[in-house]
Amino acid sequence: MLNLVAIMGRLVADPQMRQTTTGKNVVSIRVAVDRSFSTGGQRQADFFDVVVWERSAEFVCKYFQKGSMIAIDGRLQSRQYQDKTGNNRTAIEIVAQNINFCGSKSSGGDNSNYASG
Repeated sequence: MLNLVAIMGRLVADPQMRQTTTGKNVVSIRVAVDRSFSTGGQRQADFFDVVVWERSAEFVCKYFQKGSMIAIDGRLQSRQYQDKTGNNRTAIEIVAQNINFCGSKSSGGDNSNYASG
């Protein structure tokens, strides 16, 4: 079986570190990935929720902020939870395994720094 996802896009907000009850660092980020231009010329994007654990989470918090270009590969994960009103919900998210710099917003260049989780 195969469960592999790779995306490259920009962070929608600054990453915020938190800790689980067992003390593990985790960051949840949202990445906007541009689509090709549609027939009307309007730019569109897809938004993906990404979970980053432990040392990779520290790396993301240290070197990335809102608008940073980021490349992520990992796996898709679904989980069930209840929202604040008691409704059952399903979350689909990417669990990051590797994170790469893709350059600054202004430069569009490629950097060689890399984190693996």
